[in-house]
Amino acid sequence: MANIISLGGLQVASREDLGKALAGGGCASSSCGSAEGPADMAPETWAKVKDHPCYSEEAHHYFARMHVAVAPACNIQCNYCNRKYDCANESRPGVVSERLTPEQAARKVIAVAAEVPQLSVLGIAGPGDAAYDWRKTKATFDLVSRRLPDIKLCLSSNGLALPDHVDEIVAMNVDHVTLTINTLDPEVGARIYPWVFHRGRRHTGVEGATILLARQMQSLDMLVARGVLVKVNSVMIPGINDAGLIELNRVVKAKGAFLHNIMPLISDPAHGTQFGLTGQRGPSAAELRAVQEACSGGANLMKHCRQCRADAVGLLGEDRGQEFTLDKLPEVVSDDPEKRAAYRDWVAREREDRRAATAAAQVAAEVVEAPPLLVAVCTKGGGRINQHFGHATEFQVYEVDRTGVRFVTHRRADNYCVGGHGDDDTLAEVIRTLDGVPVVLCARIGEAPRAKMAAAGIEVIDAYAQDYLEPAISALFRLRNAPSDTGALSA
Repeated sequence: MANIISLGGLQVASREDLGKALAGGGCASSSCGSAEGPADMAPETWAKVKDHPCYSEEAHHYFARMHVAVAPACNIQCNYCNRKYDCANESRPGVVSERLTPEQAARKVIAVAAEVPQLSVLGIAGPGDAAYDWRKTKATFDLVSRRLPDIKLCLSSNGLALPDHVDEIVAMNVDHVTLTINTLDPEVGARIYPWVFHRGRRHTGVEGATILLARQMQSLDMLVARGVLVKVNSVMIPGINDAGLIELNRVVKAKGAFLHNIMPLISDPAHGTQFGLTGQRGPSAAELRAVQEACSGGANLMKHCRQCRADAVGLLGEDRGQEFTLDKLPEVVSDDPEKRAAYRDWVAREREDRRAATAAAQVAAEVVEAPPLLVAVCTKGGGRINQHFGHATEFQVYEVDRTGVRFVTHRRADNYCVGGHGDDDTLAEVIRTLDGVPVVLCARIGEAPRAKMAAAGIEVIDAYAQDYLEPAISALFRLRNAPSDTGALSA
């Protein structure tokens, strides 16, 4: 059983690349390569993505991102967006607790970098549009890059103003740009965007959507031509743009997009968005997965997105932003690059250990033909089964069969344990969250919730506590499907 290592006051562990170690090489749809890099990716591209938690599913177990809310202005209105200010309890795009000046943002980034050695990426994702509010975006990047040259820079944009700044983006060594494209059809776009503001005029309806689409395609072409990695975000809106997402996936792949992230619409009426107030529903998990599966063979899909706030801090799936509000920052902030360098060296060594453990765990010849199995995992990061069932705020879901283990998605759930005591209503919600997933692996679980989960048809196992994720899942699958009658694992 593997050991947890403490670094910089944080408990961290490792995971190795799933695609290369389990699938025999190449870049899997859910992961990107080993420590040396995948066989089908140029070394310079691997160097850009290996430590970026959004561009590599593998990296998101190790590395943290940080968003700074310096760009409040936006040049389009989306029916799914409501840019809220001072809302600490919502986790979705466009929401922030503090809007910052570039100088405040740089001070905050330096403070976070000194305390969070996992930090590898600074992103500007609003709460408006980073390319439209360009003066503030550029000033922030200039200040941060002078003090923290090892931190990657990336930005998100709707693409309308982005072509005007591509040369500056390249000059600043911004290697990653997220471009939101929701449809290739201006008629559909008119149902998503009430208006766009371009060249000093407001354009509505199909006219506005046509201008936006043309600028988005121009942005994608210009960025790819200059070697910038582009992740295309698309919000899946049932009954509006869902039917066109497969063709959109095909087109952005042909144009050279590195990843395509198809995200579910968030449309709670309490958020005050037009779609929320008019009853437009978001997709079910099954509907989202069906579209993702239909995109097989197209652009590689990002399936580990958490639809982060515009001021998120920490690993994906966690948000430490409230620890670093301006009033909590030290008067004098200083950086500790050696701590980050030591952490990255350690991660590189852990990746090798992870790869060896994962490769040793896959023995397909020992497994009889069996249908794929979905397994949910409780993890705090580092690629290990290292979280108490009752403390999980989300479950990472994997699929395993004879060919290996693949990340599928994550499912959000409220903490079951509060103050050491479980809440039955919350446990019922967890059971609903895990619908269709028959097995959960965790570090620990009490006998009472284990029994209730079993009564709901979900087996919770803590026998693999602190083990690496994929070797444990692979071992479970082998045990249940060995040629001899070994029986099911008893937790």
